[in-house]
Amino acid sequence: MDNKNIMIYGANGYTGELIARAAVAQGYHPILAGRNPQKLRSVADQLNLPAIAVSLEATETLERSLQDVYLVIHCAGPFSSTAEPMMRACIRSKTHYQDITGEIAVYEAAHSLGAEAEAAGVVLCPGTGFDVVPTDCLAAALHKKMPSATHLALGFDSDSGLSPGTAKTSIESLGVGGAIRRKGKIETVGHGQLTREIDFGRGSKFAVSIPWGDVATAFYSTGIPNIEAYIPMSPKRAKKLKRLNSIRWLLGTQWVQNWLKSKVDKSVRGPNEERRKEQKTWVWGEVRNDRRGERKVGRVITANGYDVTVSGSLAVMEFLLTYSGRGGYFTPSMLCGPELVENLPGSSNIEIKIS
Repeated sequence: MDNKNIMIYGANGYTGELIARAAVAQGYHPILAGRNPQKLRSVADQLNLPAIAVSLEATETLERSLQDVYLVIHCAGPFSSTAEPMMRACIRSKTHYQDITGEIAVYEAAHSLGAEAEAAGVVLCPGTGFDVVPTDCLAAALHKKMPSATHLALGFDSDSGLSPGTAKTSIESLGVGGAIRRKGKIETVGHGQLTREIDFGRGSKFAVSIPWGDVATAFYSTGIPNIEAYIPMSPKRAKKLKRLNSIRWLLGTQWVQNWLKSKVDKSVRGPNEERRKEQKTWVWGEVRNDRRGERKVGRVITANGYDVTVSGSLAVMEFLLTYSGRGGYFTPSMLCGPELVENLPGSSNIEIKIS
């Protein structure tokens, strides 16, 4: 541990700081890094840790900063802009990479860089937080019980509030639409287009499909060609969401995106520790083989999404600190196994039943 430097990039953000504080509490001494030297120094001074202010656009400086770093936990969004520059820098500096993204485009980019990463002996494992550890592990466990599955649906029910970064990611999706995977290909669908009743673990609820990261990652974890993801939503709110389809072109324009994100900066704060302790998340999954008339349903309960992101990121970090396998692209379950989620604080065991 002592001779394997860890860097947390974006450590001055809400979730990055939570991860940094938890790492210190577990006896680690990560290097804190980010783009804002003043905010970064404030966190570093409180934790008595070294800090490096470096822009992702400063490619050569970034690569030099990573030369003696064994592993990066990347926490600086929006990941649609920040993840690929950091992944490429990690490949060139032979530094393992993980992040806390939930963005489909980032997972696809990481997968496309898999061969380069493997040649360099570097692990790329995006999505080591709530996006997508619980759902990815549940998907892998379900597939293990039904290897012949042709359809996979996942979802979760949570009372967790949004962090600023998560809120901004949601805003970016407004101008794009939803996403599902059909016959192995990712397809764009309208907001609120797919709905169904789901018992996530605390009673049947009306649910709406969302462009969750598993539309990308679960395909690589399981090979199942048809994938959807859902969250509970009131029918009234779902109708309002569906109306946004007519103005998606407007919601995707830069000035509207900037305006909405500026409102987030002014009003959204991540939940405090007391609030997080009160929250749990019910994660649900379903695999089907319609030709055989087979269906299995799985569930797992976890802590709130932000605590899962902290504990999940550190669990994957600790796995990589003793890792001696090949490089390349991995989902969390591909790297650590589906039992990863069960070993996180506040998690139940995965339960799978024939339905």
